[in-house]
Amino acid sequence: MLIPTKDWGEDLKINAQAVKANLQEIQQKVAHSKVKIIAVTKYFGRDGIIKGYEAGIRDFGESRAIDAIKKIESLPKEIKENSTFHFIGHLQSNKVSKVLQYFDVIHSVDSLKLANTISQVACDLNKRERILLQVNNAGEAQKFGYSKENLLNDFPEILKLKNIEVIGLMNIAPLEASPKELEMLFRDIRQFRNILEQKFNVKLPELSMGMSNDYEIAVKEGATIIRIGRKLFK
Repeated sequence: MLIPTKDWGEDLKINAQAVKANLQEIQQKVAHSKVKIIAVTKYFGRDGIIKGYEAGIRDFGESRAIDAIKKIESLPKEIKENSTFHFIGHLQSNKVSKVLQYFDVIHSVDSLKLANTISQVACDLNKRERILLQVNNAGEAQKFGYSKENLLNDFPEILKLKNIEVIGLMNIAPLEASPKELEMLFRDIRQFRNILEQKFNVKLPELSMGMSNDYEIAVKEGATIIRIGRKLFK
């Protein structure tokens, strides 16, 4: 069994056929939905992206900017041109200019300050960046993300920013949460998304919820994007 190392981006041997089989198993479990599967390759080197691509994956998630950029730069041209790269980790303002050059979607926007910086850099790059707003509805002190109250306050200002497109919300549920708690947390994000849509007359089609341990529950509660690492690359 492949255990992710503590060293981010370390190259490990990954079997493309095993990844393909794991992908098919996940696809079967979520076949009733149109959910998008993002392969989280943050614990693996470029080989993780290459073997994932060979298995049919076209969406990849990374969360450490510098390591991720090195991996992306080293990829074959075909993979770079035909893949969508998602930044799913906490993004520091001083890394925004680099990240926007390599990533198509940012899932983890957690402040008006960060949204402003992304807008400014996107304007400089003449690029329209898709973003999701991270909501910490479990109130975990060790995790980043908006409270629902603060996001309600900032949302009108975020909508005014140039060269960014708010496409939805992102959530990371506690690892120790019970299935019942997970249902409540994911449902709460979906309902909060509905409130934002109605209050501000916008469409927020994407809900990035669910990882390897809880993706089936997230999909049942309305996830449109799931972020899977261990279940794909084990």
